[in-house]
Amino acid sequence: MDKILYGVAYYDEYMPSERLHEDIRMMTEAGINTVRIAESTWSTHEPQNGVFDFSSVDRVLDAMHEAGIHVIVGTPTYAVPTWMVKEHPDVLAETARGPGKYGARQIMDITNPSYLFYAERIIRKLVSRVAGHPAVIGYQTDNETKHYDTAGPNVQLRFVKYMRDTYGSLDVINKRFGLDYWSNRINSWEDFPSMVGTINGSLGAEFAKFQRLLVNEFLAWQAAIVNEYKRPEQFVTQNFDFEWRGYSYGVQPSVDHFAASEPFDIAGVDIYHPSQDDLTGIEIAFGGDMTRSLKGGNYLVLETQAQAFPHWTPYPGQLRLQAFSHLASGANMVAYWHWHSIHNSIETYWKGLLSHDMAPNPVYNEAMTIGADFRRLSGELVNLRKTNQAAIMVSNEALTALEWFKLQSGKTYNDVVRSLYDELYKLNVECDFIQPSCSRLSDYKLIVVPALYAVDDESLYRMNEYVRGGGHVVYTFKSGFADEVVKVRQTQQPGIINEACGVTYNMFVTPDRVGLRGPLAEDGLEPGCVEGWMELLTPTTAEVLAYYDHKQWGEYAAVTRNAYGNGAATYIGCMPGPDALRKVLGRAVQDAGLWGAEQELAYPVIVRSGVNGAGKRIRYYFNYSDETITVAALSGGTELLSARSVEAGQTLELSAWGVAVVKEE
Repeated sequence: MDKILYGVAYYDEYMPSERLHEDIRMMTEAGINTVRIAESTWSTHEPQNGVFDFSSVDRVLDAMHEAGIHVIVGTPTYAVPTWMVKEHPDVLAETARGPGKYGARQIMDITNPSYLFYAERIIRKLVSRVAGHPAVIGYQTDNETKHYDTAGPNVQLRFVKYMRDTYGSLDVINKRFGLDYWSNRINSWEDFPSMVGTINGSLGAEFAKFQRLLVNEFLAWQAAIVNEYKRPEQFVTQNFDFEWRGYSYGVQPSVDHFAASEPFDIAGVDIYHPSQDDLTGIEIAFGGDMTRSLKGGNYLVLETQAQAFPHWTPYPGQLRLQAFSHLASGANMVAYWHWHSIHNSIETYWKGLLSHDMAPNPVYNEAMTIGADFRRLSGELVNLRKTNQAAIMVSNEALTALEWFKLQSGKTYNDVVRSLYDELYKLNVECDFIQPSCSRLSDYKLIVVPALYAVDDESLYRMNEYVRGGGHVVYTFKSGFADEVVKVRQTQQPGIINEACGVTYNMFVTPDRVGLRGPLAEDGLEPGCVEGWMELLTPTTAEVLAYYDHKQWGEYAAVTRNAYGNGAATYIGCMPGPDALRKVLGRAVQDAGLWGAEQELAYPVIVRSGVNGAGKRIRYYFNYSDETITVAALSGGTELLSARSVEAGQTLELSAWGVAVVKEE
């Protein structure tokens, strides 16, 4: 990829009137050089079983090629047509909520043989038709694929086979999963019960893992079909998404992104976030860092917001700030969902770059400035490479386990992940994401481990060796508590990592108006309240950074740090407020030798950087506030947006929601 792709999703089939050439004219004026089509319109392309009509695809491809606009074609398999459901009602996923009902998207059983037959047929028909078209540069398989909680008889049968292949015998399963409890013991394979009603967290977590494996299998299957037809220079990708809380929030519970991304040429992602006064850039950075980490390189933002919901219409300057923020994390494409606002149905008010009148507006006009700068600076900004020395370790298994054993406060695994990531972001500490199985721990000076509740012994021993060898780690509460099948370790907690952490506990409570005291508080801490969980820590060799400020529990440590070998391990036994977390993480960053000039420029000034194809460092300066801010340039070079030379220490003025991009000498 030799240029920045600036794009939109485009659905000619949705248009209330004929305007393809007018849309292309406006796209060209805005600098749009890529569109994504076809992933949402199976029922248009195959209106009846075996009757195909790709005329809308053909006309868009021809028109886009004539205008010099690239096209990414999506396989239209995530929303099934009515005729299929009428002929094969069982294609709808049966879940814990009961049989599926037609209407919404993503309601099918991705293992159903009838669904797979028709899905393969439409993929082959579509991709074979478009693969030779010169406008097509790549393919997106499906759309934000997940397992959709499918748990019907077909899935149950496959799960039983999986358990037999994985564990061999029912005796092993009964022992490892503790099925003697409440007479859940299984004494014959024919008696293996449906997972819909299980109360066994270990077995339930194993089923969730199995469901994620179904996603891996489904996406690899689709990618393999597309690969049969695609030209060598075309790519195949998938637009992964995240846990949704009205916007992209955390690790996706239903997909192991690391495993699911393996068959793709390049990782893709959809990132949505709060806007206006709530715009922080955190979701953009989180989603970008996660997606870049999947394949260790650049990625495509296949969907992000232009106007989106009515309350997300960006302030002047914010669309531009957001676009460059994606590039600063390593994106090679920024594409809006979508070009036009839809005039009916459920997403009527998920507004596109154009409003319902299809005319230019301030957001479109701002997009024109982005397109012009992307075109002019593409050679400098494309293929940004990062070599981060800090990482966050995430785990779908730990996420699932904590869903089974929820904190009384309602806080979840992703709340813990985001609490740590958000403070590192505000400290301008750039991160990769890794999994417990990562074999490259020594690439990092600092690894932050949120609530690693369920994990195998080997991964924890490897983390101990990482610290002994000179690494620095920050663990939070619940880490190391249970093994890989969510069976609590029969030892003083935090189990195997006691050795590196120098701390033990065997009691925990739910906090109620508990604060922190001790060295952290003496350092000017505004502690706030401890939330969610509270482990009563007793140091063995660790130094105490904070005690609980509580009449009964005040003798116990809340946060500790332990020197171990050539490194150090920090353990946070509770969920403190952001100020305390920032203090703890700041100390760990300093211990790891990662504190530099960037950390002196804390939020709302965000600094992110990487090296371009010519070996030059590109440093982005962002102002995530509505006030003008001045900062000192960290190095000399050329500010690319203004083409002005800057010296190290020279003042850069960042307007409200402003950005500066310096190519350093």
